[in-house]
Amino acid sequence: MSELRALTSLRGIAAWLVVLYHIRGSIAGLPAAMEAVFAKGYLAVDFFFLLSGFVIWLTWHDRMREPGAIPHFLQKRVARIWPLHAAMLAFAVALALILNATGRNDPAFPFAELPLHLLLIQNWGFTDTLRWNDPAWSISCELAAYLLFPLLMRAIDWRTLPTIVLVAIAAAVLAALHFAMEGAASLGDDIPRHGLVRCLTEFTAGTVLSAIFLRTRNSCNTSIGRQGPWLAPERRTVTAATLCAAAAVTAWVMGAPETLAVPAAFSGLLLTIALTSGDRANPFEGRMLHYLGQISYATYLSHFLLWKAFKLPLASASVPPWQIACYLVLVFVASIALYHTVERPAQRRINALSIRRHAAV
Repeated sequence: MSELRALTSLRGIAAWLVVLYHIRGSIAGLPAAMEAVFAKGYLAVDFFFLLSGFVIWLTWHDRMREPGAIPHFLQKRVARIWPLHAAMLAFAVALALILNATGRNDPAFPFAELPLHLLLIQNWGFTDTLRWNDPAWSISCELAAYLLFPLLMRAIDWRTLPTIVLVAIAAAVLAALHFAMEGAASLGDDIPRHGLVRCLTEFTAGTVLSAIFLRTRNSCNTSIGRQGPWLAPERRTVTAATLCAAAAVTAWVMGAPETLAVPAAFSGLLLTIALTSGDRANPFEGRMLHYLGQISYATYLSHFLLWKAFKLPLASASVPPWQIACYLVLVFVASIALYHTVERPAQRRINALSIRRHAAV
């Protein structure tokens, strides 16, 4: 299935929410209400996990059963996430060496842990706090999800189950996350301890949502000519997903645990946006938002280290708005540069290895 542009756009918006989350405490004069909104930016990572499972199932639910599919899948996923991570880790090492050379050792850069970060296994229970490039913790957890995905595919095929069972499974998986994080005040609590289960459960729920999406779309495709372009199965699913999201948000506002309400709200939002992707009325179909989504991985992985470097020459911890604007422009420009000069070229080169290997056989 072709790309769902609206979901790519949402990924871009989510990445910038994470950026604002990390810098919120340093923005001079930031209104309290706006800071409270930015303080919830860490929740964008939960949307990333759901979206990742959704897109992976969408792309691989048929292909994974082909001969040689698992190595090909893992190759493509490593090509997607590791080169840019390695580039940013190299930048972090350079930054750490500069700090050491000037007598400003930073405990966030422990060289003893560097191999864990290089292998992207730092958040598999091997560390007790976020270090080096903090946002990479989620990429570490994503790698674990990619490694387990073929096992999930072999264990059960969501396409064989009734829709009501799929809904129940998604709800049960997200409930399991809530119980696994029992006692946590928020989804962002104790990431080294809870981050992996947070990713694996939400990623799994995302695959279930993708199966529901595909079933709805396939049902609509077989009905074309009888009900018109906006078909009853799609309308019913969009309505149900929207109501689920609204109910979950309402429950959260009324005091329901974030660990239960937010993943449910994001699930409904994800399914709603996916089913309306391609609709001209969908506000997330625009070219600019779509491009923000395309470069969002570079935004996500670069912004934290760029912020550390940006603040080094500043005299005060409180940064005036004009300097914040300069930093945001820096992140945007760096995202474009990293996407076009590191991320995409490296991805193409790694993915081409199998093509050359097969051609030589």
